[in-house]
Amino acid sequence: MDTGRKMKEGTPLQARQRAALSRLDSFSRITDTAFRIPYTRIRLGLDPIIGLLPVVGDLIGLVLSLYVLLEAHRAGASKRLKTHMVKNMLIETFGGMVPVVGDAFDIVYKANTRNTRLLREYLEKELQTEPEPRFPWKQLIGLVIVLAAVTGLVIPLLLG
Repeated sequence: MDTGRKMKEGTPLQARQRAALSRLDSFSRITDTAFRIPYTRIRLGLDPIIGLLPVVGDLIGLVLSLYVLLEAHRAGASKRLKTHMVKNMLIETFGGMVPVVGDAFDIVYKANTRNTRLLREYLEKELQTEPEPRFPWKQLIGLVIVLAAVTGLVIPLLLG
């Protein structure tokens, strides 16, 4: 799923984050949108197909979705984001367990795609945010101490 936005080149962490997003794009495509139902715009992946197995299929889908959460954790996602991702996973799992309607729900909800998009948006925001410059208090205090010491030595020599 390419959103058309590009992330800045940068640190090895950022390179790992981009690689994780690429893997998650592929994973989400396979689990959520790999196949198109002919003569419709409806796309589905392995997750709703596996979900056709009553209860067990939805639990297998939940286990597969844990991969997205693991990648988010490795990429440095916040606790709040990961909690949101777990909520999406549980909604899809329990929504998919509802007889008959649950299978259609699995096709529509696409938790892996949602979670990949959430992680992408989070990381793009993180990568584009420059850290605020902090005032160098330690350096200033060190400079004041050095100046005080030097002037404490120099002034008596000049006056004496």
